[in-house]
Amino acid sequence: MRLLAGIGGAVLVAVVLWDAFETIVLPRRVTRRVRLTRFFYRATWRPFAASARLVRAGGRREAYLGFYGPLSLLLLLVLWAAALVVGFGLLQYAAGSAASLTNDTARLTTDVYLSGTTFFTLGLGDIAPQGTFARVLTVVESGLGFGFLAIVIGYFPVLYQAFSRREVSISLLDARAGSPPSAAELLRRHGGPGGAPALERLLTEWERWAAELLETHLSYPLLAYFRSQHTNESWLAALTTVLDTSALVMVGIEGGCARQARLTFAMARHAVVDLTQVFNTPPVAEPVDRLSPAALVRLKAALAVVELPGVAAGVVDGKLAEVRRGYEPYVAALSRYLLLPLPEWDYETQHRDNWQSTGWGRRTALPPAEHF
Repeated sequence: MRLLAGIGGAVLVAVVLWDAFETIVLPRRVTRRVRLTRFFYRATWRPFAASARLVRAGGRREAYLGFYGPLSLLLLLVLWAAALVVGFGLLQYAAGSAASLTNDTARLTTDVYLSGTTFFTLGLGDIAPQGTFARVLTVVESGLGFGFLAIVIGYFPVLYQAFSRREVSISLLDARAGSPPSAAELLRRHGGPGGAPALERLLTEWERWAAELLETHLSYPLLAYFRSQHTNESWLAALTTVLDTSALVMVGIEGGCARQARLTFAMARHAVVDLTQVFNTPPVAEPVDRLSPAALVRLKAALAVVELPGVAAGVVDGKLAEVRRGYEPYVAALSRYLLLPLPEWDYETQHRDNWQSTGWGRRTALPPAEHF
């Protein structure tokens, strides 16, 4: 019994330490399917998402889903700490730390209690380890617990800095592509004199944003569960809007803007494809068509007023459909899994931008969004 407990405790400690190392310290994508963190998120997200579907779509559902990211992070850390305490408790039991007790159940619970006070460095002193090996285990666990807490404290700022950088660019997209964003609105607001150079600069910035998203969300996939502050914004909607815009520019514009659109499209599609692998969400074979015949008519009408020659022609001759097949199945898979709605190509009803809205129930006198 003691031998099995010792083996089980050693395996549990090793699994948790390696999983925490891969999740926090190792800055690369880990594709190994058998991982404690992967199992944790699979086991908790699906029931949470199922319960969210019972909430009416809109602000309440987004507020409810917004709890999952931060809460899952706290629960994961609690899971790691509890597993380490139990693992070291089993090792103490195998070493006979509480050998003075006659009841095996009392021995095990006492050793787990000793492990807990040691791991969190409480130093109560009411129970002392018995034997050389038990004392060595106590010293090792005490140092490990101190280091674990230090790493966790340093883990939170890294995550929230990455989240903040992601959200800053999403907020900047508000006045450039609308709320929620759309490719047609982004092109519409970049029409006219000086629009093409401004659009090229914007695509350059979003190429870098997509690269940062790829790096941070592969290193820390749990960031994908963190929702944006506004219910009509999300990282997936912003990324899809950039892909849509890049696709339109690629099929309808020549010159430097089209070259930058191809670079931005490649980086954004790379991020989308890799994230579907991280979350094990294969591309949807027949995703919901975001560009229905009615939406296509609206898109062509919107592009007709944009002084970017050739965009409308590229939509008509089928080039756009070919480009869309390269990324829409992947964004649709992520949308279905994360419950993040995808943007439309052009909205039938124009919405006020977030910067034009107020929480006081009235609208102040502001210039129209198309003036920006």
